[in-house]
Amino acid sequence: MAEGWRPAWADIDLDAVAANAALLAALAAPAALCAVVKADGYGHGSVPVARAALAGGATWLAVALVEEGVALRDAGIVAPVLLLSEPPVEALAEAVARRLVPTVYTHAGIEALGRVAAAAGAGAVEVHLKVDTGMHRVGADVSELVSLADRVAADPALRLAALWTHLAVADGTSAEERQFTAAQVTRFDEAAALLAAVGHRPPLLHVANSAGAIAWPDARRSLVRCGLGLYGVAPTPALAELVAAASGGRRLEPVLSLRTRVTYVRDLEAGERPSYGRRRPLPTRATVATAPIGYADGVARRLFDAGGEVLVGGVRRPLAGVVTMDQIMIDCGPAGSAPVAVGDEVVLLGAQGDEQITADEWARLLGTISYEVLCAIGPRVPRLAHGDRPA
Repeated sequence: MAEGWRPAWADIDLDAVAANAALLAALAAPAALCAVVKADGYGHGSVPVARAALAGGATWLAVALVEEGVALRDAGIVAPVLLLSEPPVEALAEAVARRLVPTVYTHAGIEALGRVAAAAGAGAVEVHLKVDTGMHRVGADVSELVSLADRVAADPALRLAALWTHLAVADGTSAEERQFTAAQVTRFDEAAALLAAVGHRPPLLHVANSAGAIAWPDARRSLVRCGLGLYGVAPTPALAELVAAASGGRRLEPVLSLRTRVTYVRDLEAGERPSYGRRRPLPTRATVATAPIGYADGVARRLFDAGGEVLVGGVRRPLAGVVTMDQIMIDCGPAGSAPVAVGDEVVLLGAQGDEQITADEWARLLGTISYEVLCAIGPRVPRLAHGDRPA
């Protein structure tokens, strides 16, 4: 998106994307790196992120929707693009025409894809067969795996290129979570052996997401699918330390910072209660600044009650009242204690001076995960990508 008139934007550091891709690729080697750029690159912008990830060492991309793959192709990106779920029948012709790599896990999906691929006449379409090893979201039951692989092999318009699965708690540290992940890996090996016993040996095997790639070396196989790590956020603080320990002290670099500017400043008397609901009185006569960003942009309304802060002049400042749809109010301290002026930068996520507010911090305050924090930043916030990446 282009920068608009409203002074609110997200900076996207493409050099950080490339550095994170390089770090993850080195960590997972000899497995190849698949950069997951679904949901518009976790809200960062799928096309510039994809280019930066490929420049950093990724050789595959992955998306959730055919429409997301089409956007990459329309931008001139020619790398392999994996569709992480079986596409709807109505989208298969476009998926084949755009040379996207479908995931399959049902007989109906394979049959429909075979018909579309044969009609397209563009040679055998590679498919990745997904097996459910315990996540129970999508994927074939092990009992159906051989018949599904047989169906792919029997269709000259299709080729079985991979077997894969998804880990549910690879970032977990409890004994139960680690046992479950180990069991998933074992189930996957048993599934691959079951296929091999009847002659199906797909050239690619992939299991690991970001957490799996970092914490479970045995799950790296021939390809790892990294999403959150690509954007500079480790799934957990413990995994961030594992990355640093395995990479000679190198760390994942946050890619996105969310910024705005002060548009209005006024001093209010002690006891005044800014914003909707008049939830909290100011403890002293205070300078309150308004900035034009709100819950319509992904700044959760409950951030006020949770104790969320922003950075102004390199100093952490609390919100003065609940987040509104389009604006926030900031308690900049006792009146006259610190100069605040219209045009001053306000950082909601990112660094300013010696301070930093991270997506992980918001996630802890809001009782959610950093994935949701990043993906929630709304479409009316311009993403301003910068960095030495190909155009």
